[in-house]
Amino acid sequence: MSVASSALLSVDSAPPQPFRIVPFDGAVGAEVLGLDLSQPLNGDDFQRLHRAHLDHAVLVMRDQRITPEQHIAFSRRFGPLQIHVLKQFLLEQHPEILIVSNIVEDGRNLGLGDAGKFWHSDLSYKLLPSLGSMLHAQELPSEGGDTLFADMHKAWDAVPDALRRVVKGREAAHSYTARYAEDRFTGNWRPTLTAEQLAQVQEVIHPVVRTHPETGRQALFVSEGFTTRIIGLPEDESRDVLQQLYALSVLEQNVYRHRWQPHDLVFWDNRSLIHLAAGCPAHLRRKLYRTTIQGDAPF
Repeated sequence: MSVASSALLSVDSAPPQPFRIVPFDGAVGAEVLGLDLSQPLNGDDFQRLHRAHLDHAVLVMRDQRITPEQHIAFSRRFGPLQIHVLKQFLLEQHPEILIVSNIVEDGRNLGLGDAGKFWHSDLSYKLLPSLGSMLHAQELPSEGGDTLFADMHKAWDAVPDALRRVVKGREAAHSYTARYAEDRFTGNWRPTLTAEQLAQVQEVIHPVVRTHPETGRQALFVSEGFTTRIIGLPEDESRDVLQQLYALSVLEQNVYRHRWQPHDLVFWDNRSLIHLAAGCPAHLRRKLYRTTIQGDAPF
């Protein structure tokens, strides 16, 4: 069942909300003004948000003072939720929420402190990667902590013909552990994976260029964070081709930098974008809650 069809099943008698969709200047994204997700959202309003998400790939919903239960319920209207493999960083009583945080309490990491340290599309290392993710700000640093989003449809448009001929119709391997233990921020927040966790993140193969299942647009589907090689190419050529694709993926004119404000809820399309956490000074507290919506097998 499509997102649009499932949404029709959740129509309720809630009054309409007079929110507006205001596109950002430049690359991708739009701000949703006048929306209150602590209140019921009727079917027509949901459809407007769904359409805006497809049109703009990143929706920024300001000042959303919602509970974890409300966060989860809203996310589920777009599809089933995926549970992250790092169960030690899931919110107590709410395993659908991954805690993204650099806070240490009583010698214990509260959440995943270096999430998004390399460009990536969430859960591309799964057979059914993510449709989209919702990140809700809980505690923000006074400096840094931005998140960058890059348009992979425009990245594919930018690939020159010679390189297109090399990658068209090819597949690539994705692995959660590709750069798992590498440091990009201060310290390593990655716990050693158990045998059970490793079994949940075995290597998968996806097309280098995927078709968006709802819009039909083509997009690159590789990233420095999770892609390890292009199937059928010699190792040196695969590495060179991937580096060219990575460079084309993050052209400045195709990147939106989100500067977080208190209680922001940001919802992005993992089928259309890759994203990167810019990091913040280690002594400044940062905590966000993330849900991840399951998508379809890429084609």
